[in-house]
Amino acid sequence: MNLDRLRKIIAYSENNRDSIHTRVKNFCSFVSLETDSPVLNILQIARSAFEKKGYFVFEIPVEDYEIGALCYKRTGLGYVVLNTSLPRVNVNFAIAHEIYHVFFGNDEFVSKVEFFDEHYYEREEEFEANIFAGILLLPESGFRRMYAKFKIESGTNEFDTLIRLMSYFQVPYMAVLIRCLELNLFSYNSLPADLFNYDSKVIKQKMSELWLDDTIMNSSGKDDYRHIEELVESRGREFIQAGYITEHVLSKILENMRNLFIRIKGK
Repeated sequence: MNLDRLRKIIAYSENNRDSIHTRVKNFCSFVSLETDSPVLNILQIARSAFEKKGYFVFEIPVEDYEIGALCYKRTGLGYVVLNTSLPRVNVNFAIAHEIYHVFFGNDEFVSKVEFFDEHYYEREEEFEANIFAGILLLPESGFRRMYAKFKIESGTNEFDTLIRLMSYFQVPYMAVLIRCLELNLFSYNSLPADLFNYDSKVIKQKMSELWLDDTIMNSSGKDDYRHIEELVESRGREFIQAGYITEHVLSKILENMRNLFIRIKGK
């Protein structure tokens, strides 16, 4: 990541830390979680929380790898689509990011969750959603404790420490690095420049060398489309019986859905 952009992220986090912490506490209260406890299965927590807010959650392998998740809502019903073409760590972070949009963002939006996009941080709400996700998934006291533990196990090697943290919390490498900087666990000047630019292949190889679970760098490829189609068809049948739509309209809706899904999924 470009260091100027990284400094901009950290500066924004420092200036808005209190308000974003308050929102994390509000969400944790909503789902009956301890604010400083690690979230072991963020999708399980988010799914029920989203349902209470009128959102369905679907997992679909999307061809565009720049998109971590899509979130949209109109007229009382919304959906969150998670891109299962991405590594599981990225999907976990995307879920937490979308929690912010659903609970504290605009009523209508489409968002993407990637640290490395050149234009990603131009919108203030995207800054906030990523910082929120970091605080939620990497709670301060637990993160500090595990950082100290893994630094000892790594013989003070910062890269190995970051990889161990990434594996433990199951979040992207850059999320761990940014959280360390936010909590002043180390400074820019104390780190080698290449620590900010490791690619996924190097990270996965290091995980394997450290006897960690490198499958978290794989995509699940889970595809909920069939469930979506069954849900729409079931609701459509109810609307036909109530006289709201015709059989032809439902058939057209399902046809349009299939065509759209093919475009989204790609080859």
